[in-house]
Amino acid sequence: MKQIFAAAALMLAAGSAHADYPAGVVADGLPNIPAELKAETQAYLDYRSATFLGWNPATGGALMYTRFGNVPHLHEVAAPGAARKQITFGGEPVVNASFAPKGNGMMVFSQDRQGDEFFQLYRLDPGAARAVLLTDGKSRNGSPTWFKDGSRFLYTSTRRTGQDNDLYVIDPRDPKTDTLVARLQGGGWRPADVSADGKSALVLKYISVNQSEVHLLDIASGKMRQVTPKGMVSYGDARFAPDGTIYVTTDAEGEFRTLARLDPKTGKTTRVSNNDKWDVEDFGIAPDGSFLAYTINEAGSSRLVIHNLVRRIAPVSPELPQGVISNLKISSTGEVGFSFSSAKTPGDVFSVNPQTLEVKRWTASETGGVDTSAYVEPELVSIKSFDGLEVSGFLYRPDPAKFPGKRPMIIHIHGGPEGQIRPEFQGNYNYLVNQMGIAMFFPNVRGSEGYGKTFLTLDNGFKREDSVKDIGAFLDALAKDPQLDKDRFGITGRSYGGYMTLAALTHYSDKVRAGLEVVGISHFVTFLNNTQGYRRDLRRVEYGDERDPKMKAHLEKISPLTNVDKIKVPLMVVTGANDPRVPASEADQIVQAVRRNGGEAWHFLAKDEGHQFKKKDNLDAQFWSSLMFWKKHLLD
Repeated sequence: MKQIFAAAALMLAAGSAHADYPAGVVADGLPNIPAELKAETQAYLDYRSATFLGWNPATGGALMYTRFGNVPHLHEVAAPGAARKQITFGGEPVVNASFAPKGNGMMVFSQDRQGDEFFQLYRLDPGAARAVLLTDGKSRNGSPTWFKDGSRFLYTSTRRTGQDNDLYVIDPRDPKTDTLVARLQGGGWRPADVSADGKSALVLKYISVNQSEVHLLDIASGKMRQVTPKGMVSYGDARFAPDGTIYVTTDAEGEFRTLARLDPKTGKTTRVSNNDKWDVEDFGIAPDGSFLAYTINEAGSSRLVIHNLVRRIAPVSPELPQGVISNLKISSTGEVGFSFSSAKTPGDVFSVNPQTLEVKRWTASETGGVDTSAYVEPELVSIKSFDGLEVSGFLYRPDPAKFPGKRPMIIHIHGGPEGQIRPEFQGNYNYLVNQMGIAMFFPNVRGSEGYGKTFLTLDNGFKREDSVKDIGAFLDALAKDPQLDKDRFGITGRSYGGYMTLAALTHYSDKVRAGLEVVGISHFVTFLNNTQGYRRDLRRVEYGDERDPKMKAHLEKISPLTNVDKIKVPLMVVTGANDPRVPASEADQIVQAVRRNGGEAWHFLAKDEGHQFKKKDNLDAQFWSSLMFWKKHLLD
């Protein structure tokens, strides 16, 4: 490995060409990627995962997406352990789809272009070679929500104004039936469910992570009324039971989100789930109304609960390993399907029989030949921050027998900002831990989900930098760990975690060796001015409204670009040119500013990606570049 990285250093010094990067990548200030490095790491890059999307009512098969080529595409699995049958193809990924209920296998999927997130909706008939475009090809369209008989679906589109999420209804068999149902203001609207008789729909309005509303839509007239009280209450999802009962997840009754029945006349909720400390994340209702299935996020790990609505028996949970459950959906026969990921499982499709609690594994994704059973389990680290608040994170340590002595460490900060690091599969980061001997620490700073609604608000507005101070507290606490080398710490993060990386570098350059930020905010005011219009007001609620002079002055003051002269360590920046959330200009300006100050800045720009990289060749090249960056600044 030393020879590999030495070759890369010589190439950087020589300013060589970058023919070995993908065609869509601009490698500004980066070394060439040695062939030896590619070969050495390939097994850690060839893993794949499977993400559950739903059930095919015509076959009983599981719909999911996975990647066999350069991008992920839709597949169906007929039975547990059966082969994955690819459904969609092409150079752009497809990761969101659903079958029409009670249909013959017709589905609707969404797809964007080169990561721009202006999704279009398509109909794909069984056996058809080509999909039929249902939307206008220009606006942003999403949240297709089927009528129970499969005849039509509701969806959102920005086609009227370019930024407001209006509601439309369409029979996908006849695109000419596309009809505007409700003109709405703002980008936070989405349909959640349609009633059994097809006359009403539940519509959610997202205002912030701490505030949302449930509305009841009369589909024929387009009239809508709010059925939840006004105030600082969050509703995560809303569904109709077959008998018309409305179920929601909400924090209306306390710090944590519970599953509850909602009375649409009074707006009052009646709690159903039994969780006093942790959040209910996802839920489903059996098609016959006989049971509920829901997941509880318990200290980062998921617990699946089956709640019988017919028999008066206590809720039960199947035996599952520690990990994370997502995308829970119940089939027409009552099977509970979901995605599952753990520290040693890259993500696969599972299901549970609600009567017997038998767990079935539908997919067993390949891991590139690497024995993932040897991957380390994370260690929970809790500390008191600068103001006494308890914050925590997960630490992955290298094997001390293989890597004796004090080891370097990288702090990886999640995005969101209301995301949460959980004990799930960490992908190619396992290479850094297992083969490079670099410890990885994933903190959940204030503002993270999973710790109550008060904790979520502790970084809002003028309190933004308190979360950065949490990183300072972690740096100080981990510097005292006898197995870690405090003189070889690095910081990385993507999206909001990219901002946190830059902000931490302006405060703690004396405590870290280098920083690597991915699609992060460098200046809040320019970010708010340039992010897509459908997102702007939603982001103002979280970060602050730059139109207010006092808030604008604060945002100017704390922005990393304003304080770029305090960044005294090397920086690597990763950008998607088509990013609608954090525009590429945020990366350009911080790279230019660091270089003007005489600093070292590597810039990896993918011209055919957006906020979420999807193409394997780009992801691999980004990983190899980051390895060379960390090797140079943490291991040399």
